[in-house]
Amino acid sequence: MKKTYLITGGAGFIGSHFVRYLYEREDGAEIRVLDKLTYSSNLKNLKEFEGRDNFEFIKGDICDQALVKKVMGGVDVVINFAAEAAVDRSIESSYGFLQTDVIGAYVLLEESRKQKKLKRFIQVSTDEVYGQIMEGSFTESSELKPRNPYSAAKLGGDRLAYSFFSTYHLPAIITRAANTYGPQAYPEKVIPLFITNLIDGHKVPIFGEGKQIRDWLHVEDHCSAIYHLIDRGVNGEVYNIAADQEYTNIDLTRRILKLMNKDESFISFVQDRPGHDFRYSLDCSKLKSIGWQSKYDLPEGLKETVEWYQAHEDWWRPLKEKMEKRYLTGFWGAKK
Repeated sequence: MKKTYLITGGAGFIGSHFVRYLYEREDGAEIRVLDKLTYSSNLKNLKEFEGRDNFEFIKGDICDQALVKKVMGGVDVVINFAAEAAVDRSIESSYGFLQTDVIGAYVLLEESRKQKKLKRFIQVSTDEVYGQIMEGSFTESSELKPRNPYSAAKLGGDRLAYSFFSTYHLPAIITRAANTYGPQAYPEKVIPLFITNLIDGHKVPIFGEGKQIRDWLHVEDHCSAIYHLIDRGVNGEVYNIAADQEYTNIDLTRRILKLMNKDESFISFVQDRPGHDFRYSLDCSKLKSIGWQSKYDLPEGLKETVEWYQAHEDWWRPLKEKMEKRYLTGFWGAKK
């Protein structure tokens, strides 16, 4: 049966990949994208869908109650990718994060509960709501201890979604995913930042000593997990999404350097982020128990990602030219 989807934040990195993923599996799906088009969104990500009868782009803010009511009419599935999603930016100025990630989520949830046809609401959260973990892995029932304004704001939307399930029986699911990478990620993010810096012959800035540990999830695997949950997830549940691909930041950097035929003289160790979480690790067995499995390993996915940025300078260079220089050389300044 043909579904109508509302994808918020659909001009961004993961959201635009999800639109593509949907059409590859449901060519007749009706898709509405609502996006504010902030600095990290890009209409080029959706260009291939222009002119389709079953695609509509609406520029607007998820905090706009009247607009949300208008675009949500007759929708079967809402997937909320819309978010302010940069930790360093949140440390300097957190208000916009609270507006989008908490108030925006509330506006979507409040309108969703009025929609009689709605079958699923997926709130896309993050592994950062758990805080850091030195040993073992977070399960969905682990304590929630976000340590920066970004992750605290994401937790607000995350728990709001659960409260609307519990109070109003909204068919909501929450996902908490690991660091996501792949083609078309905004060049402020670590992997595209490093790739594009190296293309230009510049050094890559590593916070502290580069010993922080992250699990790296390919964007296609992130999309496949969310798609899997539309029909197979259980209302009110949280699902971790991870690839079991943990690497230190320095090891990740060395892999990028090797792929791009650069040596370690291109590394610049810079001042660490305040309150920088040391390690994230997710137990993904709950999602795997209902039939999902990741496909990409990091060496394969990283090679594909490097090749995409090398071949698509016309996509990333205009974005990077607008970025502040400190993103390129070390957000918090030289190492003390």
